[in-house]
Amino acid sequence: WKTYMGRPETDRFWLLSMRQLAGGLYAAGHYNDALSVQEANLSMMRRLHVPEGVLLDVQSNLATTYASLGRHERALQIKRDVYSGRLKLLGEEHESTLRAANNYASS
Repeated sequence: WKTYMGRPETDRFWLLSMRQLAGGLYAAGHYNDALSVQEANLSMMRRLHVPEGVLLDVQSNLATTYASLGRHERALQIKRDVYSGRLKLLGEEHESTLRAANNYASS
């Protein structure tokens, strides 16, 4: 990820490297650091009008991080938003919508 951090924030490889960094921090148990990176990445992606499906993936990861930090109400809100977004984007029978429904229901 370090290779791409010098690139402009609008560069798609920069965005991907931020997702990679957040995932690595989360995997190492550095949840607060992962949360900071995920929130910054989501904000940048929204400004750049990244496709909705990608935003929903990032939000889903963000919800997992909030849950790991014990912030269950916030995680539940985001999971609800992800489910709603998947439902609108893909319909109720799509695998991704069903997965989001399961994640929401199991919170």
